[in-house]
Amino acid sequence: MKNILFFIFLSILISCKTEINQENRIKEDVTFLASDELEGRQTGTEGEKKAAAYISNRFKELNLQPKGTQNYLQPFSFRPKTNPHDEVKFDVNGDGTITGNNILGFLDNKAENTIIIGAHYDHLGFGGEGSLYRDSIKAIHNGADDNASGVAVLLNLAAKLKTKNTNNNYLFMGFSGEEMGLLGSNYFVKNPTIDIKKISYMINMDMVGRMKKDSSLAVYGTGTSPIFKQVLKSHNDNFRLVQQESGVGPSDHTSFYLADIPVLHFFTGQHEDYHKPGDDSEKLNYDGMHLISDYIFNIITDLDDNGKISFRKTKNESEDTPRFKVGLGVIPDYLFDGKGMRIDGISEDKPAQKAGLKKGDIVIKLGDSLVTNMMSYMRALSIFEEGSSTKVVVKRGNEEVEKEINF
Repeated sequence: MKNILFFIFLSILISCKTEINQENRIKEDVTFLASDELEGRQTGTEGEKKAAAYISNRFKELNLQPKGTQNYLQPFSFRPKTNPHDEVKFDVNGDGTITGNNILGFLDNKAENTIIIGAHYDHLGFGGEGSLYRDSIKAIHNGADDNASGVAVLLNLAAKLKTKNTNNNYLFMGFSGEEMGLLGSNYFVKNPTIDIKKISYMINMDMVGRMKKDSSLAVYGTGTSPIFKQVLKSHNDNFRLVQQESGVGPSDHTSFYLADIPVLHFFTGQHEDYHKPGDDSEKLNYDGMHLISDYIFNIITDLDDNGKISFRKTKNESEDTPRFKVGLGVIPDYLFDGKGMRIDGISEDKPAQKAGLKKGDIVIKLGDSLVTNMMSYMRALSIFEEGSSTKVVVKRGNEEVEKEINF
């Protein structure tokens, strides 16, 4: 009799167990992915494998179907470039070969077309070539904003879309190798596990965790389909949108755009912890991340009955970008849409710091050139060489301040 009562009590306890709210786990996901345990999630390391296992398990919890070549995983092997102008060779065997893993979970609504929702999950490990950290002591680059934030919003969207907007299928993708040159997304486009001609459009989230007080949100790729701008506008109640038409940029959406797939890339801007050990989970704006997830969900909802979205080529702004021999050592505020180039961060021991420039300064003149926007700043900078010097004029509050810059 006691055993029967015990089993009745146990069954009641199990039935009363609170079901996990999958739409309320953004902070939990970021906290794990950006923890020291994962040692910065550099492609090919144990930390990256732990992150891949975590995301795979989350896909399983969300009842997404495996769509990799090995369950949820799509491994790809490559040898790192020694010449930055060389193309990476995949499927290389031998010494120096690195293996990364894309993670693919599929929501099959038996629809004709599929929407890709992606975010890279790799980062810089203990620093290395991509780091802006100048201390000689190695430190873990946890990459909370870059890009545990994008992965967490991706998982949140997967939870939202489980039973809604069923006129499309959804392929949720965690990319690796992004920090080494968009390798994972490039590999998938060349080796797709679904019919690439049936992809309607691709949404990418990279660094969406630090929305600022002015609620700025950059959206790239707005010109890659004629329908995007109107949809973005009609659902925007919360953000100061900064739109760029080009489908080419420094994140994984570029790989899909180059395959003639419409893309939208969401980004809340760079900051002083970009590619440094200070990019930690406690510094993220989680309310802002929820707002961004809701916004993207509303965009997907609006497009649900539009069939396959038409693609349009855009001008590649990077073709006009000047090449530099020197750097000022600043992090530009890419969301600034005023006159000049606003500084969002200062790198240590670089010309800007040595000259006394500060975060928030707006560069309005460099040498003999007026600076009105990011492109004019880059053109002005491109004429200088190592060892040269010039004057820079910045707007600091209501003042104009002139400083000597030595490159």
